[in-house]
Amino acid sequence: MAEEELPGVLILGIGGAHGVLENLAALLKKHFHLVTMKEFLENKKEMSKKIQSVFVFEGRPTVDRELLESLPNLKVVGNSGVGVDHLDVRMISSFGVKVTNTPHAVAAPTADIGMALMLASARRLVEGCQIAVSPDTKCFAVDWLGVEVTGATLGIIGMGSIGYKVAQRARAFDMRILYHNRNRRRKEEEEAVGAHYCEKMEDLLQQSDFVMLVVNLTSDTHKLIGKKELGLMKPTATLINISRGAVIDQDALVEALQNKVIRAAALDVTYPEPLPRDHPLLKLSNIIIAPHIGTATAQAVRMMAEEAIANMLAVLRGQPIPSEVFPK
Repeated sequence: MAEEELPGVLILGIGGAHGVLENLAALLKKHFHLVTMKEFLENKKEMSKKIQSVFVFEGRPTVDRELLESLPNLKVVGNSGVGVDHLDVRMISSFGVKVTNTPHAVAAPTADIGMALMLASARRLVEGCQIAVSPDTKCFAVDWLGVEVTGATLGIIGMGSIGYKVAQRARAFDMRILYHNRNRRRKEEEEAVGAHYCEKMEDLLQQSDFVMLVVNLTSDTHKLIGKKELGLMKPTATLINISRGAVIDQDALVEALQNKVIRAAALDVTYPEPLPRDHPLLKLSNIIIAPHIGTATAQAVRMMAEEAIANMLAVLRGQPIPSEVFPK
């Protein structure tokens, strides 16, 4: 099929700091005529008729009302990634446009980063690396200690596909696993990973040595963890966030870490991203902050793109959509 006959897909751009990776652009080109935002803005009249889908990569391009009004033939917004808090799904749906995401590709790598953050924080790995390479280090202190992960209690808040994969990994460390979720898992699923259900999140917070947040960002989970919740945690506990930054009240977290209300925090996500360079979280020694790399592997980004492409093509062909996101 000639490229002119392929359905148009709008992307921010190719390469650079924010554009679609070149290998992913090559994948898209097999099924779509690629239109960059620059090309679209330079020739709106012609391009607006061709574009039937928007591929959202790393939250870009921004899909707002103005863009939707300028794309009369748009059928689908295909998000690469599972989180869609950057998309106004209700507003997009009001234009008769479908929204899709990629939950299957993200689960394993995001669970991996959760385990990595837990281990790195427990054993003070980042601090240790800085000591080991510092030109000022003359000896290694014998009283420089971390805490054990093996045999500790892990509380997972949000037991979807990612949370469950965290539990599978934690079981290999002989951890006691607690979880809190909107819906309780089936008994056989709990038994398979040795997980115990806590109907009240407060019970989980009080018992856990490590608390891992694995929830979607919604109006219900915005600032889910605040001063009260941090105060319920053990003073020896660590808070790990692999969901979205706004799930934690960051001002309350700063206070809790400064006053040793909890031992430490390990975050793959913050709000905003990146944090302002003078943010108080960046000045603390008992925190690890990663640059939102839960799905930042060569394998995961390709799988997400493949999943997004399958979703978009299903919409355009009038076939069942593998991963549709519905307005709430």
